[in-house]
Amino acid sequence: MRDTDLPQSPIPDTSFPLTAHARDAVRSLRPSQIREVANAGFGLPDVLPFWFGESDRVTPTFIRDAASAALALGATFYTHNLGIAPLRDTLARYVSALHGATSADHVAVTSAGVNALMLAAQLVVGAGDRVVAVTPLWPNLVEIPKILGAHVDTVPLVYGAGGWQLDLQRLLAALTPDTKLLMINSPNNPTGWVMTRDEQRAVLEHCRRHGIWIVADEVYERLYYAGAAGETAPSFLDLAARDERVICVNSFSKAWLMTGWRLGWIVAPAALMDDLGKLVEYNTSCSPAFVQQAGIAALEQGEALTRELVGDLRASRDHLVRSLSAVPGVDVKAPPGAMYVFFSLPGASRSLELCKALVRDARLGLAPGSAFGTEGEGFVRWCYACDPARLDAGVERLQAWLERQGAGQS
Repeated sequence: MRDTDLPQSPIPDTSFPLTAHARDAVRSLRPSQIREVANAGFGLPDVLPFWFGESDRVTPTFIRDAASAALALGATFYTHNLGIAPLRDTLARYVSALHGATSADHVAVTSAGVNALMLAAQLVVGAGDRVVAVTPLWPNLVEIPKILGAHVDTVPLVYGAGGWQLDLQRLLAALTPDTKLLMINSPNNPTGWVMTRDEQRAVLEHCRRHGIWIVADEVYERLYYAGAAGETAPSFLDLAARDERVICVNSFSKAWLMTGWRLGWIVAPAALMDDLGKLVEYNTSCSPAFVQQAGIAALEQGEALTRELVGDLRASRDHLVRSLSAVPGVDVKAPPGAMYVFFSLPGASRSLELCKALVRDARLGLAPGSAFGTEGEGFVRWCYACDPARLDAGVERLQAWLERQGAGQS
């Protein structure tokens, strides 16, 4: 066959660029600066990593055993989009005990808390909608609506002598009638700020008047230190009827040491559940059956674990705050919730550069404040969910590095 007899490729249409790109809304998303710092530390010896939001403890045996038993029995098939009935029922009882009567018709199981956040946004937000978020904030909450083509305005927390506080009137002023959704995270990552019951009540009443949806990320609700033992942080579920425009997101990751299991849940109006099931089908289809069985074990047998964990985290928080307070130039306040201290120190006005230098020169891994929005610049985040001796080693490295910097500038 002659070359001229071969099928000829069509001449490309050069009226469009030939380079393949994702759509603009995706390309404009912020990359994770936490991951950027962690990547800078991979391969370096003896790095102390406090950058990610997880404990250094493995998932307890009774939870792992439940998953193993389910696997042994063949729990490897698809489940209902909204989760297996035993887990939804168990979650309904758990939520009812904490926040008042909640039926399984208002509960859906998701493949992690972050998946729940995406699903919640997909339920109510579309292109051109206006979303408000309280910051500094884990970037996923700000970026998820942007993936859907929404516009996000932010209301910053205020840092002062009492730590991080909400300017309630500023938030209410931002929640205009053209707002579709408020995304709020309390207890907050990265600051540890906790929204008060009175603040929640004022925001809920305001959003009711204007028909604004609330997506409340409450994955840290059990990691709360301002109340009595076992008390949870104030929740919108304590105030809102189950069928109004409030969607609460939670996760097994923090309170049961299950970060890698990727299991979460949503409490939402029953009228949303059929449509939520469609979204689950088109995102993940379902959470793995054996992982859901582990979730049942966590809820039914894990209360003592969670209470012990919170006690240990409170002690680690207090230990770290005391140690950091003794370091010249550091400004730190004890947060009432979550598992982080968000503090300022010399050089943090360029926090990404600072954190990369700490990894490189001090083998200390912290998360830059700028990872949580421009409102976080000037601060760094330290996850204290680890042994106090490990925290001491980190503080020693930080203090030595700061002293070297000061000596170099003198």
